[in-house]
Amino acid sequence: MRAENDTDSYDVAVGGGGLVGAALALALAQLDLRVVLIEATAFDSRDQPSFDDRTTALSNGSRRAFEALGVWPLMEHDATSIRRIHVSDQGRFGFARLDARELGLEALGYVATNRTMGAALWQRLAQTSVRLISPARIDGLELRDGVQHVRYTVDGEDRAASVTAKLVVAADGAQSRLRESAGIQAQSWDYEQVALISNVFPQRFHDHVAYERFTSAGPLALLPLSDGRMGLIWTFAKEEVDAVAACSDADFLTRLQDAFGFRLGRFTRVGARHRYPLALTRSDAYVSERLAIVGNAAQALHPIAGQGFNLGLRDAASLAEVLADAQVESAGAFDPGDGLWLQRYRTWREADRTNIVR
Repeated sequence: MRAENDTDSYDVAVGGGGLVGAALALALAQLDLRVVLIEATAFDSRDQPSFDDRTTALSNGSRRAFEALGVWPLMEHDATSIRRIHVSDQGRFGFARLDARELGLEALGYVATNRTMGAALWQRLAQTSVRLISPARIDGLELRDGVQHVRYTVDGEDRAASVTAKLVVAADGAQSRLRESAGIQAQSWDYEQVALISNVFPQRFHDHVAYERFTSAGPLALLPLSDGRMGLIWTFAKEEVDAVAACSDADFLTRLQDAFGFRLGRFTRVGARHRYPLALTRSDAYVSERLAIVGNAAQALHPIAGQGFNLGLRDAASLAEVLADAQVESAGAFDPGDGLWLQRYRTWREADRTNIVR
């Protein structure tokens, strides 16, 4: 990790140190680039919104990306494999089923908490040359003299500071300040829904099965976790969620039991319940001059399908791969912010996003 008094000129500045931003900074550090990462929340804070106790379903591609970054061995013990997926519709007899064995796979994917992934990423980042500036608020972005100038204010300090970079990457979430500063608009569609997130404990072991069920209240997902727990994501209309969130644990478990049935026996306990408003946000562009956009700053999706983080991680992996190839092609005169490399990234990501986000 670079000392705080190092020069403020970098090859790449990553704004936003959530899961995708941290993974990108780690990938770029392997290219021997001078990288700075600016994050609003202290890296060791339990208030870090990207590193909370929400569960994320990781594709096999995301697992391989974490392996390449040296992150997977640090989190593998706390990740739970998905060996089967069961999809059903409340009130109907039919269901759909996927089995990893029938597809010749060890697992269809893996489930981990965001906190587990965040801790593993930051443990690896601490072993690199990436400079971490946190907690710090990004104030704006200005393209001047052929480089990007990123203005920021460190918490507890009155004066603003800045860094310059040949390339800035906006990884600062759906309400990205960097994207806005670059004049790039984003379209947003409010689902008029809220996701209720919790952990529940079923009577029977989940046997590494992930469930998706369409209920009268809204779709729910149950993801297998360690110790037999399951991560619950249940979607409600805005006008209904407050009553459900406020009811007693016993009443909530009764509601869940009625909606899900008894495939796992009775639900015996429920953890703390948290609410997350749902919206689709899509940036109008992936790149601008000396700027690339990744993760939720590029697109933020409904959580039930489990595509959002995996799509964002592919943003980070694609940009890192484009820059790695560009280093080889440049033969010693490498500029990570060159428009040619950014257009390659844009073309790659737009094709992938079109398949996921309509």
